[in-house]
Amino acid sequence: MGRRLEEFEQFAIEVILDRRKGKRAALLRLLLMGLSTVFRRIVQMRLSLYRKRFLKSRTPGCLVISIGNLTVGGTGKTPVVEKLARTLKDAGRNVAILSRGYKSKRPPLMRRLQRKWLGLDKRETRVVHDGERLLMDSRFAGDEPFMLARSLGDSVVLVDKDRVRAAIEAVHTFGCDTLLLDDGMQYLPLHRRVEICLIDRQSPFGNEHLLPRGTLREPPANLSRANYIFLTKSDGSDSSELIKRIRQYNPIAGIVETTHQALHLKNLYSDEQLPLEWLQGKHIGAISGIARPESFERKLTDLGCKLHITERFADHHRFSEKELNHFLSRCVRRDLAAVLTTEKDSVRFPLKPQQLDVPVYFLRVEIRILEGQDVWDDLIKRICIPPPLMAQEYL
Repeated sequence: MGRRLEEFEQFAIEVILDRRKGKRAALLRLLLMGLSTVFRRIVQMRLSLYRKRFLKSRTPGCLVISIGNLTVGGTGKTPVVEKLARTLKDAGRNVAILSRGYKSKRPPLMRRLQRKWLGLDKRETRVVHDGERLLMDSRFAGDEPFMLARSLGDSVVLVDKDRVRAAIEAVHTFGCDTLLLDDGMQYLPLHRRVEICLIDRQSPFGNEHLLPRGTLREPPANLSRANYIFLTKSDGSDSSELIKRIRQYNPIAGIVETTHQALHLKNLYSDEQLPLEWLQGKHIGAISGIARPESFERKLTDLGCKLHITERFADHHRFSEKELNHFLSRCVRRDLAAVLTTEKDSVRFPLKPQQLDVPVYFLRVEIRILEGQDVWDDLIKRICIPPPLMAQEYL
């Protein structure tokens, strides 16, 4: 059942991205277009209710920075959150990352019933990292929160669909003074002082349609809400036309252009680490379950390897041992040098297979600023204002 649902999800995605032809695809597109019109009105009405204060955003008593996007997935948000958290931590801020934990596994039924019987329902915020220890695996934390907690190692990471509750927990339990609201642009119940919106340089606004016909969560005109706009996954080519369009919606936001820079290869099942030069001329297999696998595969070929076998799964797919063993067997038969995946996918791989006849590595990447270093520096300076001034702002 789960596999069939995933196959339908993949079919729907291909319809949305106009990769499928035929009557079924055309009918589904027509239905989705009608639903998109309804969705647009709901989105704008909700924003209006918050803007006119019929619905109110809560302030947790400390600085909140939202990092989000207009589209569904694929903008490379996690490395940006990591870079921002690390920079602010180095500057002396006590940082917590608040995530909804998308597709994380719920606790077992008996544990949930016990919590209900004991009257603990109001304490549902999951602590992935308490600033000292990693306390959850990726199944219960979610891919991105676990990845951030593991990479940073010294920042509080909390998971809760109710991120107002998570914010209060971060402030009162962990004494945090700076909260990063991961994927927060559409989460309006929590007041933020800084709004950062990420735009994928390769596919800025998807197919220009709103959900469910397209990948937009909001119309491009809603970029007007952003204080800072990050162009991610840039290849260094001219971005003037995209920036010109952005300026039609938001003439004053600071713009930072970034790229995802590959650092090294890390073995999934050992401490082995290899330089990127190792990939030159190697015959490789690639497996992934992310929103834009073509971007990952293009990165690998740009690094000089030769891709012989690729396998793509739905975004956030949790790989089974059977799936992994099947793919590894194919790679062994082709005598490939290694299997590569993304760091995000690596947290969803099963335990080490009994037969591992080909090494498995993930590509470690980080954000590098191409244009707008002064804007980035201004952002950090704006956040790291002295505590007394910060306190006055919330009086």
